[in-house]
This record gives sequence, structure tokens and C-alpha cells, in this order.
Amino acid sequence: MDEQFKKALEFSNYRHTFSIQRRTLKEKIESKLVYGFNGGIFKIDRDLISFVQILIDQGRINGIPLIDMNENPVMIDDLTEFRDEIVDRYFTTTLEYYEQYEALKKNRSVEKLLDL
Repeated sequence: MDEQFKKALEFSNYRHTFSIQRRTLKEKIESKLVYGFNGGIFKIDRDLISFVQILIDQGRINGIPLIDMNENPVMIDDLTEFRDEIVDRYFTTTLEYYEQYEALKKNRSVEKLLDL
């Protein structure tokens, strides 16, 4: 019975540590998806990328005001440059998140999780 209790406790510690590490990784990635531009702060996500692309598809490229995270209007002089930067940052950060999450999943002990 003591062996079962020990294994259950080890698994519980592992799951708790994994959860903390995953949450820390997610917060790190989310902070990399905050983009300061022209005095505004934007959260890079699929919605922002899609909205910017829709504006570009409609031919609205120069002198476009966008509302930032703080509900402030920010003038974007060249929307294609803005789009290219946010798309690049989104995919670079998403790839980093994927790689670090996969490494996290492969570690099957508390000690290995804490070494990341």
C-alpha cells in the first residue's frame, strides 16, 4: 500500500509541476505576442492578422488608424509592413511555443521538468 501511495504522490507532484511549467511557458509566449508600434500596444493574434489582411485586400494600406489594446487609436502609415511584422512575430513565437511545449511533454519527472 505504501508503494501505491508513493507512486500516486509522485504522479501528483509531476502533474502539478507540469501544470506550473506549462502556464509559465504560455505566459512567456503571450508576452512575446505583445507588439508596441507607433505609440500603441497590440496583442498579436489571428483576429488582428485577419483584420489587417482584410483591410489590405480592400486596398486600405496607407494612413489607417487601428485601435490598440488600451482602446487608443494608433495611426499605421504602411499596413503591409505592419502585417508582415505581426505575421512574422506570430509564426516565430508559435514555433517556439510548439518546440518548448513538446520538450516539456517529453520530460516524465519533476526533476527534468524543472531543468527546462
